[in-house]
Order: sequence, then structure tokens, then C-alpha cells
Amino acid sequence: MRRVIGVDPGLASTGWGVLDCQGGKIRHVAHGSIETKAGRPQAERLFLIMESLRSVLDTYNPAEAAVEILFFGKNVSSAIPVAEARGVIFAVLAERGLPVLEFRPNAIKQGVTGVASADKKQVQEMVRIILGLPTIPKPNHAADALATAICAANAG
Repeated sequence: MRRVIGVDPGLASTGWGVLDCQGGKIRHVAHGSIETKAGRPQAERLFLIMESLRSVLDTYNPAEAAVEILFFGKNVSSAIPVAEARGVIFAVLAERGLPVLEFRPNAIKQGVTGVASADKKQVQEMVRIILGLPTIPKPNHAADALATAICAANAG
């Protein structure tokens, strides 16, 4: 059995989702998000992400990780805090010696729904269906992290 953690990086909200994979079957283990408060010092927010992710890794002990690749839209300045959060996430994953797969947003959409241009609601509904959950995982960043983990599970 392989245990995979998917991570959806963000400064305000970093989503995570843990799956077990065996013999082509994927089973939901847990999901959640790491929330940081706007207005707090940047260093404090990044430290909270680091410490919280360490705690998640201690609790679920995944063997590998998957992270969404940062997509720079028109507003590059808003992507900088996300890039900083990604840096902290990668440092923690490297600290634990976890191999990391990276997926572009359209590859995640394609991998989960079969359509690279799928919208967020379609992806979230397919995550629910694939994992046999009664409702769409909340918050949205956790659902995105589970979608990333599904891609890693299917890649391995």
C-alpha cells in the first residue's frame, strides 16, 4: 500500500489530502486545510504552514507527496506569497525525504475529470465520486489537494 499526500499551496489556505493506494484502488484517509490570518506577519504565517504541515505528516506518515505547480496569471504579485508558501512546503517535504510529484492545474483537471478545461465544481464533484464521499470535500483547497493526490495515485 502507498500513502500519498496532495498539497494545494496557498498563504491564506493550504489544502492537504491523504489517500491510500493499493492494487489500482484509491481510499480517502483524511483531508483539511492550514489557515493563516491576513494581517499577521508574513514570517509568522509561513512558520504556521511549516509547523502545521509537519504535524499532518507526523499524523498520517505518507510515503510520497504531490503538489500543484504554481500558475502565474496576470497578477504576478499575488502569486509571490503562494510561491513563498510552496517553498516552505517543499522544504518540509524534503526534510522528511518524501519524493514529490508536481502537476500543472490543467493536468490535474484532465487526470480527475478527463477534461483539461474542467471548472472547479466539476473537479470537486469528480473527487467526491472517485473517493466515494457523501459530499464534496471542504474547504475548496482540501478538495484541490485531494485531486492532486488522485493524480499522484494514478501516476504510480
